Amino acid sequence: MSEAASAGYGRLARRLALLAAGLTLLRLVGAAFLHLTEDEAYYRLWAQHLAFGYFDHPPMIAWWVRLGTLICGDNALGVRLLPALASGLNTWLIGDLARRLGLSDRAAFRAALWYNATLTVGLGGLLALPDSPASLFWTVTLWCLARAWARERPGWWLAAGVAAGLAVLSKYSALFLAPGVLLWLALAPGGVARLRRPGPWLAAIAAGAVFAVNVAWNAENGWLTFSKQFGRIAPDGLTPAHSLEFLATQFGLLTPLVAVFAGLGIVQAWRGRKDPGAPQLLLPVATAAPFALYLLLHSLHDRVQGHWPAPLFGALAICAAAAAPQGASAAARWMRWLTPALGFAVAATAVVVAAAPSPLLGARDPTLAVRGWPTFAGDVERLRRRTGAAWVGTLNYGLYAQLAVEGAVAAPLLEVIERDRYRGAGGAVPDFQRTGLIVDIDRRMRSAQLFRCFRQVVPTAEVLRAGGLGHNQRYAAYLVSGPRRDVWTLGCPDQIHPGVWR
Repeated sequence: MSEAASAGYGRLARRLALLAAGLTLLRLVGAAFLHLTEDEAYYRLWAQHLAFGYFDHPPMIAWWVRLGTLICGDNALGVRLLPALASGLNTWLIGDLARRLGLSDRAAFRAALWYNATLTVGLGGLLALPDSPASLFWTVTLWCLARAWARERPGWWLAAGVAAGLAVLSKYSALFLAPGVLLWLALAPGGVARLRRPGPWLAAIAAGAVFAVNVAWNAENGWLTFSKQFGRIAPDGLTPAHSLEFLATQFGLLTPLVAVFAGLGIVQAWRGRKDPGAPQLLLPVATAAPFALYLLLHSLHDRVQGHWPAPLFGALAICAAAAAPQGASAAARWMRWLTPALGFAVAATAVVVAAAPSPLLGARDPTLAVRGWPTFAGDVERLRRRTGAAWVGTLNYGLYAQLAVEGAVAAPLLEVIERDRYRGAGGAVPDFQRTGLIVDIDRRMRSAQLFRCFRQVVPTAEVLRAGGLGHNQRYAAYLVSGPRRDVWTLGCPDQIHPGVWR
C-alpha cells in the first residue's frame, strides 16, 4: 500500500470510527430509556440460566445479555449493552469491508452510513435480539474471508470459520453461509483452485467445532431447538400473498432508495465478477444468495418476519453504496443525500413518538407494545391479592417475561402452554391445590379452552395496559383451580386451538 493510499485509508478508518461511536452513543441512550420488548424480556430470562441452547434459538443472545447485565446491572441498558455496541462495531466493519472489496473511500463510508439508515438497523440496532449477534458475526465472517482472499493465509480462513460458527450459535440462519461461500468460490475467478488448499477446509472444521456445543446440547435435550426451528422448513400449502408481503416489507425496511440501489449493485456484482478492476461485490452477494433464496421460498407457504433478513443488510448496503450515483452533479448529490435522509428521518420520528409521555398516535401508536408495563404488573398483583390467588399464569411467553421483569407479582409465575421453553430454568413451583389467576390478552382467552386444563374456570376481571387503546392492551383474567394434568411439567396442550394458544 502506497503512502498516499495508507493515509487515505487512515482517514477512512477515523471517519468510520467517529460514525460508529456517535451512533452507538445515541443507541445506548435509547437503550437505557426504552422499555424492553416482550422478546427482550424473554431473552433476559434465558440469561439468568445460561446453557448451550434454548427452546427457540441457540444461546448467543443469552450470553450477551448476561454479560451486559453483569456490567450495567439488570436493567434495560444492561440487557441491550452488547447489541448496541455490536451495531457500532458492525458499522465500522461494513465500511472497512467495502473498502477492501475495492470501493472508494467515499463509497465505503456511504455503505456504513446507509446500513444504519435502513429501518431494520436504524430502529432495531439497539434491541437485544438474536439478529444482533448473527448480523455482527456474519459481517466478521465476510471481513475475514476478504482478507483470506487477499493474503492467502490459512489463519484468516480459520478466523472466518470461527466467526461463522459464532454466527450459527446466534441464529441458525447463518448455516446458509456455508453454501454461500461455496457459491462465491465457484463463481469467483480462481475460486475453485482455493478449494484445493487447506484454508476453506480449516474454516469448515472451525465452524463445526464451535457449533458442536449447541448440537451436543440438542442431543441431550431431545433435539428441542432443532425441532422448533427446522420444523418450519416443511411447506404447508401455498400462499403466494406472503411472498408479496415479504418483498414489500423488505423494500420498506431497507428504505426504497437503498433497496433500488442495492438491486443495481447486485447486477453490478454479477457483471463485474471477472473484472479484477471492478469492486469485488461477488463476496457479499454470493454469500447472501442462499439465505435470501430460502426466505423467498419460505414466503411461498408462510410469513417471513421483517427482521429475519437482518444479517444480509450489511451486504445490501455495500451493494447500494457501490451503485449510488457518482459525480458532483446536483442530481447525484441530491440522491446521495436523500437516500439515507429518508431512513434517519423515520428513525428520528420513531424516537420522538417513543419518548412522548403518552401515545401520540392513539390505537395505532407502534410504541404501545412497550408502554404501561409497570402499572399493568402492579394491577395484576393487586387483582391477585384481592382474589386470593396463590399463583399467576399466562398463555404467552412474552407476557410472562414482562411480568417477571417488573417483579411486582409476589407469587409464583408460569406460562401454562409451552413448558419446554423453561427447561432448566427452575423457579418456584406453584401450589396447584390452591386457586390460580390466569391473565392474557382478551382475544387469546376462552373459558372453554381453559376448561380443558382446569376443572374450575371463573372470569374475574379485565385489566388494561397503556389505557387499553388497542386490542393487544386489553387483558382478561380468570380464576382457575383443579388442574386436569401436570401443568408445571407438561403445561396445557397447544393443540387446543391453533392460532389462539400461540
